[in-house]
Parts: sequence; structure tokens; C-alpha cells
Amino acid sequence: MNAETSHDAEPFLPDSPKERSDLDALRRAAAGCRGCGLYENATRTVFGEGSAGGRVVLVGEQPGDQEDRQGHPFVGPAGRVLDRALEEAGIERGDVYVTNAVKHFKFKRQAGGKRRIHETPNVGEMRACRPWLLAELRALDPDVVVVLGATAGKALLGPSFRVTKLRGRLLALPDLETIGTPSAAREIDETPPGEADAQVVATIHPSAVLRAEDRDAVYAGLVDDLGVVAQALR
Repeated sequence: MNAETSHDAEPFLPDSPKERSDLDALRRAAAGCRGCGLYENATRTVFGEGSAGGRVVLVGEQPGDQEDRQGHPFVGPAGRVLDRALEEAGIERGDVYVTNAVKHFKFKRQAGGKRRIHETPNVGEMRACRPWLLAELRALDPDVVVVLGATAGKALLGPSFRVTKLRGRLLALPDLETIGTPSAAREIDETPPGEADAQVVATIHPSAVLRAEDRDAVYAGLVDDLGVVAQALR
């Protein structure tokens, strides 16, 4: 397979098992990823960051405009909402690792303007980028994974994922070999959370707060969902 024309990040991961379990090595390798076409217009790869020993991994959709420019996840307006919600829920941002299901910013430009408008990654782009997310989860081995929004939920829990159906519930994290497939949804239905090696909680993406008409109510829901995570860590 030609890595330059494939729609799969797997050929760009480090070859050695040792490097695949090292977040810094993964980050360096991801900087050169050409596993899908999104790298062509994005400024850079935005890999995950945070505590390598943290018990919580937060997974969003993709980097936004500010993240693409600065090279760090969740540094834009949605990131500030997330910081505040984590603090109110009793979870230290310094104790978590934050990443995205897709590592490059997908956007379109307004006609006649310079503003870059977010576009949702498609199924192929999520699938292509999945090896990076799986490598992060294997290296981190978290107690709880938090999926932020529909795209992250589908990337982890399969195509049938719906935020409204599963949000705020403590669920069993599917086996990493089935992540993102229909089998993941079946595992969630069949495995009690207490019998799983790791757990998952779904909630809205913090950007949903910024788009909401009633921001206070939507934000309160986000904090409540993160409170479920905080309780699971106790």
C-alpha cells in the first residue's frame, strides 16, 4: 500500500511497539501524517495533550480555527467553556488528557472572505484517523473516556451513537479492537460498567453551549454530565 495515497493513518504510526506506546513519539509521527486529504489545507496536525498519567481522556471532534493556528487542542472558545465546566464538576484540567477524533482542521471559506468555517469530518476521515486515537488510548490506559459530541461518539462507539440517547450515563468502554464499529454499540448494551476495564461517558461538545439560545441551561447539562465522571473517579 502506498502510504502517500492511502486513506488510513496506520502507515504513518511508528514501527516499533515502544514508540507506539510513547505519546511524544506518536506526536512526532503524527506531524507528518498524510492518511487523508485534510492535511492539505490544515496548518498542522493537532495531536492530543495533557497528563500522561491522568485517569480521564476527553475526546472531541477535531481542532478548530484557533487550535489549527496554535497547534494545541481546546485552546479556542469551546476550550474555555470546557475548562470552566471541568473545574465546576471537580475535575482538574491538569489531570486529564484532551484530544480529538480527527487531528486536522476541516473547513471551508466564506465566499469572498478569509474566515474559515468548520465542516464536520466524514466517516472516511474519521476512519482514516482512528489509528492515532487508538494509539493514544492504548498508551494512556485511562479509567474514563469522555466523548464530547456526536462525531467523537461515532468515532468511538459506532455509527449508531446518539448523544441524546447515551449522554450522562456511565457505560462500559468497548474493547479497543471494536472501537468505532457496530460491535462497539453491542458491547455497550451487553457489558455492565462495573465489569469493564474502563468506562465511557458521553456528553455534548462544549461548542454546543456557544451555539445554544439558552446557554446557561445547556452549560449546566454539560457540568452535570462531567459530574458523573468525577463521581466515577472517586
